[in-house]
Order: sequence, then structure tokens, then C-alpha cells
Amino acid sequence: MDFGKLENITNVDFTLPPDHPDTQVLLSKYKQPGKPEVYIGLPVWVNKSWVGSIYPATMREKDSLLWYARQFNTIELNSTHYHIPGDTTIDRWRNSVPKGFKFCPKFPQLISHENKLGTTQSITAAFCEAIAGLEDNLGSSFLQLPPYFSPHQLPDLEEFLKFIPETIPVAVELRHHDWFTDNVASLELFEVLEKYNIGTVLTDVAGRRDVLHMRLTTATAMVRFVGNALHPTDYKRIDAWVERLKLWFDTGLQQVYFFVHEPDNTFAPDLAIYLIEKLNKVCGLDLKVPKKYVQPVQGELF
Repeated sequence: MDFGKLENITNVDFTLPPDHPDTQVLLSKYKQPGKPEVYIGLPVWVNKSWVGSIYPATMREKDSLLWYARQFNTIELNSTHYHIPGDTTIDRWRNSVPKGFKFCPKFPQLISHENKLGTTQSITAAFCEAIAGLEDNLGSSFLQLPPYFSPHQLPDLEEFLKFIPETIPVAVELRHHDWFTDNVASLELFEVLEKYNIGTVLTDVAGRRDVLHMRLTTATAMVRFVGNALHPTDYKRIDAWVERLKLWFDTGLQQVYFFVHEPDNTFAPDLAIYLIEKLNKVCGLDLKVPKKYVQPVQGELF
């Protein structure tokens, strides 16, 4: 993910911001016994560098999703940003993953970037119908709006969200600076999202610390975390997230989707595994830890 990417992170303050004042109030409404649903994943399932690491060395590329779903329990489905998948593709995806696995599809750019939201009803209906075919394997979809989508377009966003079927979970990612600097605009935004049970996306990236607004509007959190090639700060930032998630779980958070990005994603599985292990230890969870496939070195047995 290039958004907010910096070549030099030396002077970046990666401190996790405090919660928005309304987050704890919101979560307290959902407090109930039991463990939360926790989904940890990556932005892709095809990456040649993972073969012989989190995938067996003998794996065929066409089986990548099958093996990915044995390791992680969710995927940030970015391919839907470029085209609406057909029934055959949806069926193949659904049949390649186990029960409990969640796809989190991104809304097509034809909807979010290339047209006004108010003119996209037919495309939106087609997209929602397509991803509904994932059935129980559908997680939270997310609408990533462009940097030029500003607070004065909130009425357009509200009308658009009204059109989304209640059976399609949605979270919204915003990038225009004014959403985070104009207190009135942010208040109006979060009121609309909460009204329609629409979640927010929290993006943790070096070059845009403002988008890490820490305001939840439902009992589900979606986090998009962008690391820096396993720089030491990556691990410190994950540690901070684990502590914050523990607080949210204790307060009432019911569900979290956490997606780990790294440059070219070579090291994304390593940081995701670190996150899973820390969550298990700190939050008392029993998340499955992905298996590493260690390849024998020639001559090692002699």
C-alpha cells in the first residue's frame, strides 16, 4: 500500500493515539461475556516469496488461496477494487476456504473513485449481490474513499450507505485531511456511521498519522497496519496495538479484522504471526498460529 508511505521514517512519532472520547462510550454498550472474534490476515494470498516459508515448497500457485486459508482466517480482498467477480470466481473462492474464514472485499473503484457515489446504484447493487455469494465467508467489506472526498460530500455518503443492504457489513476509510481536522465534520461523520451501523477503518501508516482517528462506530474494528520491512518500530507498534485491543475487548469490542501490510508483503506473514502470538499471550486468546515450512538444506542429513 503506497498511501502514506515514507522513504525515511526516522522522525515519525509512531505512538498510538489515545482513543477518541466516544469510543469507550460506544463499546460499553456492547459489553457481554465471551471471547471476541479475531481475524488476522494479509492483503494478498499470492506471493512467490512465501513458497517454502508459509506455503510448502511443492505448492502450485493456483492452490495459493487453499494454503493461505489454512494459515490465516481472513484476507483483505483488494482484487474486487478493480473488477466485480463473477459467480464462478465467487464459488471458487468460497469453496477454497474452511468454515469461519472471512473475505473482506474492497468496493470497486468504479464506485469509490471514478463516479459520484449517488450515480453508482446499479454498480453497487451488482457488487453487493456478488459478494453476498460468499455467504458465511463474507466478512466486513470496506469502502475506501479518495483523498478528494471531503466533508461537504457527507450527504452523498449518507445516501449511499442507506442503499447498502443490511446483510452486507461495511466499514469506511477516509483520507481527506478535513475529516480529521474539522471537529464538526468528524462529529457529523461518526454520527452518520453509527446511525447506519457502519464501521470505520483505522489506517496505521507512517506518513498519515491523522487517519489513525481511533473512533469506533460499531462493535467491530478494522485495522490496516502498514509496516516498514520489519523495522524495530514495527514490533513496538504491534505491541501497542495488542494493549489497545485488550482494552477494547475488555470494554466491549466483539470483533476485529487486522490486516498486516509490508513493502512487497514479503515479511507480512512474519509480523502477522508475531501479532497472533502476542494476542494469544496478552489477551488470553487461542488463535491458530500459522505454521512455517522449514526446508531441509542439501547435505544436512549426512
